[in-house]
This record gives sequence, C-alpha cells and structure tokens, in this order.
Amino acid sequence: MPAVKHTAAPRPAEIPGLGPRTRAAIPATARQAVVVSGKDRDSNRSTALLYARDGLAGGWRAAAGPWPAHNGLEGWTDHHVAGDLRSPVGVYTLSDAGGRLPDPGALLPYDEHPRFAMSGEGFFGESLEGSFDYVIAIDYNRTPGVTPLDRKRPLGAGRGGGIWLHVDHGGPTQGCVSLPEARMKDLLRALDPAKEPVIVMGDAQALRR
Repeated sequence: MPAVKHTAAPRPAEIPGLGPRTRAAIPATARQAVVVSGKDRDSNRSTALLYARDGLAGGWRAAAGPWPAHNGLEGWTDHHVAGDLRSPVGVYTLSDAGGRLPDPGALLPYDEHPRFAMSGEGFFGESLEGSFDYVIAIDYNRTPGVTPLDRKRPLGAGRGGGIWLHVDHGGPTQGCVSLPEARMKDLLRALDPAKEPVIVMGDAQALRR
C-alpha cells in the first residue's frame, strides 16, 4: 500500500508588511488591528487599514481601507518625547474614544465634551477647527479606561502623551494620526472592545522588523 502523504495545513494569514518583532507585539487576544504605515522615517503622510480576524487562531484579513492619513510633522520615532513632532512607533491598545460631537455609534466608551473643541492653524496654515470632533485615544503613555482628555502620564510628562486618532485637518500633526472624518466615524462604529483592538503604527521599515 502506498504511503499516505500528509499535507500540512496552511498557516493563518498574517498582516502584510509586518516583521516578526512587530507581529509578536500584537496581543494574542487582539482580533482587530488598525495598521498605520508611513512611507519612510521622516514622512508625515501615511496609509491606514483596518484588519480583523475571526477567532483567536484565525488569520488576518483586510476589513476596511486603505485610507490616507497624516502623522507627526517630522515623521516617526522609537522613543517619543514631548515636542519632538514625531509619532511613536509601536503597537498600542485602543480603549477609549470621545469628541466634540455626539457619539456616532461608537462601541468603545465615548466621552462627548466641549473641551474637544479645537481652533487655530496647523503647520501649513490649515484650519484646525473640527480636528477633535471625533477622537480615539491611542494607549501611549496614558491610563486605559479613562476619557482621552485625562492628562495622567504613567511614563512621565517628558515622554509626551495625548496621542490620538482624530479627524484630519489637511496637514501633519503634533504626533497623532489623523484620518478623514468619514473614516473616523467608520472606525468608531467598527472597533469593538470585546475584540481588544490595537493600533500598529510606524514607518514601513520599522514595521518590517
């Protein structure tokens, strides 16, 4: 009788463009990931996609995007400090949301507050009004489970904070990631705390590590 050939089961699909170190930083329990990738270290333009997987052993699939995005004026950094105008590279949980406008149907806890009002001009003279109409706090140097407006900084004030996903104003940010308003509303309606969502963010070369 000829030997039976056993075919190995295909490996679950991974998120494209991520290297072993970045993939290892994604919690095993996460089933949603917003991936924000910049073209290079000093670029303030990036691309965002939402990935999802069915079950903890399932493969990742693109669920929405790609969407144009902005990040910090000076690009990306592995060691963000206050005022460096760079966005922090890494994998961070997404646990809280809010904004100046009423809740558009967010699944994350949502804090509607007038303190999210924004005014002034961006780096290229663009209006900042409406930038914080919708925000999702990125859990960099903050305590998860509180409003994005909370100013506690577990790593110390020198390491910066207040890093959010927010509405794009047509130019680079102080260190946040910004998306078109419609895409922010899409994310708020899609991100489910039961799926332990994360953001994976950085320049393309850093994410390939």
